[in-house]
Amino acid sequence: MSERKVLNKYYPPDFDPSAIPKLKLPKDRQYVVRLMAPFNMRCKTCGEYIYKGKKFNARKETVQNELYLGLPIFRFYIKCTRCLAEITFKTDPENTDYAMEHGATRNFQAEKLIEEDEKRQQKEREEEELNNPMKVLENRTKDSKLEMEVLENLQELKELNQRQANVDFESMLQQYKDFEEERKRKEKEEDERELDALMKLTEKKRIIEDSDSDEESAHTPSMPTAKANPTDILSEPQNKKLKTESWERSVGKLNSKSQLAALITVKKQHSNCSGKKVEAPSQSSGSGTSALSLLGAYSDSEDSHSD
Repeated sequence: MSERKVLNKYYPPDFDPSAIPKLKLPKDRQYVVRLMAPFNMRCKTCGEYIYKGKKFNARKETVQNELYLGLPIFRFYIKCTRCLAEITFKTDPENTDYAMEHGATRNFQAEKLIEEDEKRQQKEREEEELNNPMKVLENRTKDSKLEMEVLENLQELKELNQRQANVDFESMLQQYKDFEEERKRKEKEEDERELDALMKLTEKKRIIEDSDSDEESAHTPSMPTAKANPTDILSEPQNKKLKTESWERSVGKLNSKSQLAALITVKKQHSNCSGKKVEAPSQSSGSGTSALSLLGAYSDSEDSHSD
């Protein structure tokens, strides 16, 4: 079984390469290549603009009987994108560019035409000077005269500008310096005025605050001294409320006469051990005795009874 990818061919012993017929192709045959337009052009048939870089499927051929320093020149055939008219251009190795043949006109080549005209004139002049020495002298004389005229015109323009615009740079710089100094001086004076006004306003405000504080201290009573522990105030209302509730449970409310009257009982007179008579407090709704005085009398009687 032979190899699938064969690299070496088999040549029989009686193989003669000269017996192989050669393929004869015409020299002006054309190839289909893919290229981009080398410059901006406009179709002569329909006026369509074709910009540089647009891609075409072109036919390429070698131009017969045209060489530049042994380099062949190629011609390309493309079709207009709108009317399908044929446009041809060829290479220009002499100028490293492309030359338009027919079917379109090249755009934006005014600068190129000017350069070509200048080169052509320079070439003709060199050829004349090469064969005619007197022509060389004439050209040099013309160049010197032209140079002198250019210098004179330039000098006239300078003098005209100096007459029309007589500017003294020293005085202009001095005026600018004076203006800057005046501006800085005014800014400094303005800052000082603002600072003085601010200081006066601050002093006036401080005097008014001091007078108000003195008046308040004279009319306001002295405040109680601060607690030793700031958290003591949190426990005071609750302790006071608890004491009040315990007193009311044990004794009763002071402003309630019915409850206070229930605590007081009428006792008969009796003699104690020393022979003195003790009178029990009598209940009277219209008496002006306070509840505390009644309780005090009641406690004294109990103490004497126990003695």
